[in-house]
Amino acid sequence: MIATNHTVLTTFFIIKGISDVPTLQVPIFLLVLLIYLITVGGNMTILLLVCADPQLHTPMYFFLCNLSILDISSSTVTLHKILISFLSGDKTVSVPSCLIQMFIFTSLVCNELLILTAMSYDRYVAICNPLRYSTVMNRGVCSTLAGVCWVLGFVESLPHLLLISRFTCYKSNEINHFFCDIVPLVKLSCNDTSLSDFLMFICGLFLSTFPFVLTFIPYIFIIHTIVSIRSTLGKHKAFYTCSSHLTVVILLYVTLVCQYLRPASMDTLESNKLFSLFNTAAVPMLNPLIYSLKNQEVKSALKRRWLQMII
Repeated sequence: MIATNHTVLTTFFIIKGISDVPTLQVPIFLLVLLIYLITVGGNMTILLLVCADPQLHTPMYFFLCNLSILDISSSTVTLHKILISFLSGDKTVSVPSCLIQMFIFTSLVCNELLILTAMSYDRYVAICNPLRYSTVMNRGVCSTLAGVCWVLGFVESLPHLLLISRFTCYKSNEINHFFCDIVPLVKLSCNDTSLSDFLMFICGLFLSTFPFVLTFIPYIFIIHTIVSIRSTLGKHKAFYTCSSHLTVVILLYVTLVCQYLRPASMDTLESNKLFSLFNTAAVPMLNPLIYSLKNQEVKSALKRRWLQMII
């Protein structure tokens, strides 16, 4: 590491973590470990349950498996450094490793938004055109939609990686965050970041509007269809099939808006760290709980698997 006129030419960064207060390190480690274990356990349960139960071999649960893989991956790629740093005492990360972590995390967030959009289309077909559901949402269509979502997510994040990898110096080699996120890295750079700032704004606007619109337009038709159903039981059943997905969508978008699109007066590294923690730890942990607690099919499948294990 070479320091010149308050700038740093570095080969590694120091990740400050959630807090640098010594007395909080053990509680933070235990809390993060607990959240991570619940996240992995909950999402792995969803994956294994869908694979094991033939009644869950439907398009909705195919996309739910993709969502579970994304949740496990995003939690692992961001929270692992907190756990490793506590156990080893080493808070350093090389510049290439930092950029790779940033790229993977950004890609996974993009993927999750797109997968939720695909799930919204699936719910639209299931409720508004149920007689053609199995024909429209066949295995080939579902695989293609999921594949496109994964590819687009990584492609969208590539410009960020290319731009930030061209930074040559930083104001410090200490990142006030618990992982390598785009915003702290850009703010830390002493290079001209106008292009990176513009790209973050455009991509943030694109990712916050394009998937948002494509996700919520189907719900206009879904609500119209539900309202037109005469029986109360039919309305309740139709709404019940999409309530879990709608809850997850609202939770994720509210978190991302608070994290990346809040007013400049509220845009501090500490607040960014707080929203990032909720997005990377709480949301992936809550997703399987929402889908299991609010979904009768998942609860029935869990009961069937449990009975088969004890009999």
